[in-house]
Amino acid sequence: MMGIVVRRATKVAFTLLVTLAITIPCLEAGIAEFDEYLKTQAEEAHKIALESYVPTPQFVTNELNYHVHLSLENSTRRELRQGKVNRKKCVSTNPIDNCWRCNKHWASDRYQLAKCGKGFGRRAVGGLGGPIYVVTDNSDDDMVNPRPGTLRFAVTQKGPLWIIFAHSMIINLKQELLISSDKTIDGRGANVQIRDGAGLTIQYVNNVIIHGIRIKNIVPKEGGMIKDSYNHISLRTRSDGDAISIFGASNIWIDHISLSNSADGLVDVIQGSTAITISNCHMTKHNDVMLFGASDTYGGDKIMQVTVAFNHFGQGLVQRMPRCRWGFFHVLNNDYTHWIMYAIGGSAGPTILSQGNRFIAPNNDAAKEVTHRINAEPEVWKNWQWQSDNDLFMNGATFNTSGAPIQIKHKKGLIMKPRDGIHASRLTRYSGALNCLVGKPC
Repeated sequence: MMGIVVRRATKVAFTLLVTLAITIPCLEAGIAEFDEYLKTQAEEAHKIALESYVPTPQFVTNELNYHVHLSLENSTRRELRQGKVNRKKCVSTNPIDNCWRCNKHWASDRYQLAKCGKGFGRRAVGGLGGPIYVVTDNSDDDMVNPRPGTLRFAVTQKGPLWIIFAHSMIINLKQELLISSDKTIDGRGANVQIRDGAGLTIQYVNNVIIHGIRIKNIVPKEGGMIKDSYNHISLRTRSDGDAISIFGASNIWIDHISLSNSADGLVDVIQGSTAITISNCHMTKHNDVMLFGASDTYGGDKIMQVTVAFNHFGQGLVQRMPRCRWGFFHVLNNDYTHWIMYAIGGSAGPTILSQGNRFIAPNNDAAKEVTHRINAEPEVWKNWQWQSDNDLFMNGATFNTSGAPIQIKHKKGLIMKPRDGIHASRLTRYSGALNCLVGKPC
């Protein structure tokens, strides 16, 4: 079955089959010296990305809508049975959270989270099957030989690893944190803040989950020799100051992260990355929020497929929620309560399916439009497929649709329209890092 998927993906993306080692300038990757190890990593990552590409993305979008319907219906039934007067009962409001949050034994069953992903990043299981590693030391003093007990030591270990934290801590990264494949960073049960230093980089790897941490005040760092796996050290150039950078990677799930105030993007997904879900995050106080595809000339991003679901775009945000190029982007049931310039933008002909979001426009009459086309005249962008289904527009917000209708193809038994944007505030009610207590529902 996987072979069939690979052959179909290869046919669709025929023009993209140039190895990343040739097409990606080293400086853009943050790599100063592209050695044989990194060339192999890049080629393997590209192969996995093509295997992860879904030729009919509507199957994935419709399946997620189906689960949203089930989630809302089941939670309504529970509330009616329990009665609204019982405020102590756990309430989970979307299909991802329904999978784990109300289990009071979540701390002894952490691997359950790996079964809860939805959207294009649904296959990410992170460190499932590997041991649990406990971070006990918040220091970050050695980039080449990280001290055991630190987060940098954990993310560069061999094989699957489920990383948790012994207690609440603030981690000031001296250089970007390069995360290897098959890792979960799970901040539940502690207040884990990565702040006032470098951010997280997921580059040329596969299968990573980042969950339940807070990232803020991220700044560029000069680079140097940095360990990126158990058996390799890279010479890195200056980092951009992204909170989370996903570069040439696939099967990545970012969930329940609180993000604010970085020098560059909060979440950037670039250079042929695909099979990504960004869910349940709370984003505030930032200009360029999310960039999906970094260049109008890099056609390799045609395989990019990203789900943006159940996030709250809150105070102090300016633009790029997200800003898209080339690929297919499902923007579902998010709550847009603030923006200054625009909410969703793009160039280079991306396909954007916006469903069941709530858009509350700013009071500025010049910024009421949700959408923004960049680097294209109307005669060009009129063919881009930008579609709005069941979105809720408030305070004068407008969505400028374009292109032919996106054909919503269904698998048998999964014929379901998106839930209306009136439900967005409920579906995003618990966005951001949660204050989970051991022995209680989260």
